[in-house]
Amino acid sequence: MHNAGLGRLAKGVNRLILVAGATGYVGRALVSRLQHSAYQVRCLARRTTTLTAALSERTELVKGDVLERASLGAALAGVDTAFYLIHSMGAKGDFAERDRRGACNFAAAARQARVRRIVYLGGLGGDNNLSAHLASRHEVGQIFRNSGIETLELRASIIIGSGSLSFEMIRALVEKLPVMVTPRWVQTAAQPIAIEDVLGYLVEAIEADVAGSTIFEIGGRDRVSYSEIMKTYARQRGLHRWMIPVKMLTPYLSSLWLGLVTPHYVRTGRALIEGIRNETVVNDNSAMEHFSLRPCGVDEAIRKALTAEERDFAAFRAANEPLEATETVKRQGFQRGWRFYDAYWLHVKCDRERAFEPIKRIGGETGWYYATWLWRLRGLMDRAFGGVGMRRGRQNKNALAVGDTVDFWQVERYETNQMVRLRAEMRLPGRGWLQFEVCPERKGTTICLTAIFEPLGLAGLLYWYGVFPVHQFMFRRMLRRLAGRIRGAPTQSNASRN
Repeated sequence: MHNAGLGRLAKGVNRLILVAGATGYVGRALVSRLQHSAYQVRCLARRTTTLTAALSERTELVKGDVLERASLGAALAGVDTAFYLIHSMGAKGDFAERDRRGACNFAAAARQARVRRIVYLGGLGGDNNLSAHLASRHEVGQIFRNSGIETLELRASIIIGSGSLSFEMIRALVEKLPVMVTPRWVQTAAQPIAIEDVLGYLVEAIEADVAGSTIFEIGGRDRVSYSEIMKTYARQRGLHRWMIPVKMLTPYLSSLWLGLVTPHYVRTGRALIEGIRNETVVNDNSAMEHFSLRPCGVDEAIRKALTAEERDFAAFRAANEPLEATETVKRQGFQRGWRFYDAYWLHVKCDRERAFEPIKRIGGETGWYYATWLWRLRGLMDRAFGGVGMRRGRQNKNALAVGDTVDFWQVERYETNQMVRLRAEMRLPGRGWLQFEVCPERKGTTICLTAIFEPLGLAGLLYWYGVFPVHQFMFRRMLRRLAGRIRGAPTQSNASRN
């Protein structure tokens, strides 16, 4: 990860930095980076509850909306540099009009608050024959430059990172479609840039020695087509994909088709694809003269994005809302990156140590507390396909440690009386985990069971949705049986009889 710009922080130790759009993908990442600097940080957001858990004690949080001018005064008071990372492309209605109005409100409020510099992250592309999306991004930059406030507009191409809309759309297509009918626009040139490099440019922009308002074009080391990005991603994921070029498929028709394949991105995705006729490459290299950062290439950017997901995975629970204390089994399903999470939890009236006791004995001779015969059947199926099955059992029936085997699982992470994560070693079209957590509450403990799956291609998706009803049935009952053991309620004397 680049730390460019952080070496100069002594200059701005007392500077107050505002991040407008702190709940967005880039905004969250930037706030996280700035919180490790010497700057004072303030976040502006419409929905403050989604940010609270991610902020340090010294970071301010102000509720406001750029579409409501009156809400911006308190947020901008005393601010030296303001980052504007807002766009309305995913909103209903005329997104260009909303972006125009928001930028005008923000510029006027910033001018009144005597903000020294605005740093705006815009979109890379020439000024002629622009899509509605890129035209709107350029217009916002022009509004800030006309405001009289010194503005640094950083224009970027595709941002490569887990959570970036452009990257997630490319990933969804590659993961879901073994054979892709590709229109001409997949050969359009782009200069994708890693999220770490975008953050490096943004942080350096605070102290950049630039006179007056300036546009900087920023991109990664490689100029590649969208097709090459897809192939690079597929190679790193171990996927084999065939691309069949079809000249008659226009960007508009492609956007309609995208809505069928990736409905989650239908509204914003159409706006992006309709703008793919524009090359998004760096034609002005002045950023190389004013910034010390030297961006990486697309292969490394994708590798970093996938590695970052592993780091996020290690602490995924911390990023979600606290679990509700309930004496009936509750469920929450969600997706982060390309991983699916299916979580079940239940409250028990005991301390954390007692709640964890039966969890650390799971598997082997103890069994799985519910329908152990189904687990054994799954093990027989695994062995039939050359997998490890359940023949290994456990090394120690009363204790666990990282690296231990538990039937066809291996202990990947273990925290005494807190959490155990088991990694699946059976044959799967992807990677799977089963995680148990105990979270202390004032009147007891919440136990949480989470199934996690990272599908590999279409086969992985079909597998996940195929076993989903079985998970719903088994895990609820498994958690209730586990809670019964914790409470000392009557259960079958040997769970393996189920």
